[in-house]
Amino acid sequence: MDILIQQIINGLVLGSMYALIALGYTMVYGIINLINFAHGEVVMVGALTSWTIIGLMQESMPGTPGPVILLIALVIACVVAAALNFVIEKVAYRPLRNSPKLAPLITAIGMSILLQTLAMIIWKPNYKSYPTLLPGNPIDIGGAVITPTQVMILGVTAASLAVLMWLVNYTKVGRAMRATAENPRVAALMGVKPDVVISATFIIGAVLAAIAGVMYASNYGTAQHAMGFLPGLKAFTAAVFGGIGNLAGAVVGALLLGLIEAIGAGYIGQLTGGVLGSHYSDIFAFIVLIIVLTLRPSGLLGERVADRA
Repeated sequence: MDILIQQIINGLVLGSMYALIALGYTMVYGIINLINFAHGEVVMVGALTSWTIIGLMQESMPGTPGPVILLIALVIACVVAAALNFVIEKVAYRPLRNSPKLAPLITAIGMSILLQTLAMIIWKPNYKSYPTLLPGNPIDIGGAVITPTQVMILGVTAASLAVLMWLVNYTKVGRAMRATAENPRVAALMGVKPDVVISATFIIGAVLAAIAGVMYASNYGTAQHAMGFLPGLKAFTAAVFGGIGNLAGAVVGALLLGLIEAIGAGYIGQLTGGVLGSHYSDIFAFIVLIIVLTLRPSGLLGERVADRA
């Protein structure tokens, strides 16, 4: 039972990080029907930017408390990621908005490779040790443990999701996003500026991605130029799993995917008689994707066009 509780905790933490990334995918798709495959690299840039800021602050201000350093690094990482995603949308996607759908898709893949290469040049390809900045001992829960970093991840994710839902459902920006998602031309006639809304969507998605990147690096204690690819791919799987274009679906799909992956990793050795180990846990995300696309292509919650943002 303690193993099950531990894997559930790990799954919720993992699913929380997937949820932050998946929301970026589903928001962009909900408005312009584009899968931004460079989104995982925005996660990576956020993590590496925060790693750089943490190193600089520890050298220049050695007495600064760890949580303060982490908060400052997180804010700066969000700003850098938002600026990057804004430029990506304006340079790579906006000129192709009326092109055949294959063109922006190929551009997104090319942008992903470009960002990985630039990050490798800037930060070098070696793995970087990400410092643990939160004090305190692990908390015991029924024989399982949860670290302060994991508590922070769950808390920050819940707060981020709450702010996003409030933004989408109760603000002028959110109404403009929903109107643009439903019909950009009619929204433009009503005074909404689709270009501004799309840029805002990319910026919001980038902020969530940067938060996820910092959380991911803090949880696993490492950062590297290719670290965003696999989480980005799994978050895309989660968005499809829950229903691409649906905010609630992205969150549900991400949490379920995290639980499936964590619980599967804990028991796959027993179920296969030792043939497969926990390092095969990545296969679960793609098994889920195949099953969902086969049985329910619209995802668990489908795609409610009126709620897309």
